[in-house]
Amino acid sequence: MKYAVISDIHSNLEALSEVIADIDRVGVDAILCLGDIVGYGANPNECLTIVRERAQHVVAGNHDYAAVSLTPTGTFNPYAHAATLWTQRVLGSAEADYIRRLPLTIAVDDMRLAHATPLEPEEWRYILHPSEAAGELLRIEASLCFIGHSHLPGVFERTGDHSRLRPFGPLVLDGPGRYLVNVGSVGQPRDGNSAAAYSVYDAQQRVVELRRVPYDIATAQAKILRAGLPRVLADRLERGE
Repeated sequence: MKYAVISDIHSNLEALSEVIADIDRVGVDAILCLGDIVGYGANPNECLTIVRERAQHVVAGNHDYAAVSLTPTGTFNPYAHAATLWTQRVLGSAEADYIRRLPLTIAVDDMRLAHATPLEPEEWRYILHPSEAAGELLRIEASLCFIGHSHLPGVFERTGDHSRLRPFGPLVLDGPGRYLVNVGSVGQPRDGNSAAAYSVYDAQQRVVELRRVPYDIATAQAKILRAGLPRVLADRLERGE
């Protein structure tokens, strides 16, 4: 099986459309979505429609749950909070019902999917360092877990008592270790690269690859401004931050 794993779309229709086109060119057996379909951007309903139609397995992110009042927004910065209120106003009833039915974590074959962390996913913790990944990898049953949330792509590997962060190569997961893979962000990359990011995992070959896809940033920015969303949400797209 070959999987495309997408996350943190954040209502960016232009980015999602180009990523889906790239996925179709690559050819996969299934699309897995790790949440934060909405938030920040100007096309929440359209992005939800595409995910519903194309993704075989989907978990919710904190911005998804916030849009339907299933998680508090006390930790959101003012821009994220403003975007959440706007999303709540424009979200369709069918789209809201879809979000409410999404789980926070699921198992797919021998993999675990979560938006933030596989353990206590409702806490929405960030995994930024190998030490933070180590505890998760020690306690989950799966040897391979895919996450998003930080928008920073990378592969955390734990072998015995040692943990490290490895770059995508493509990377062959052929050792005895356990792996926590952050697949990057489709709609709001934060690693200094403005191109949309997602990952492809070939389960037979045990190879994970990070893919970058350019998209029409100017159109996405213009939509954010027309919607009356904070300008910083448009400006950051071209900087990849």
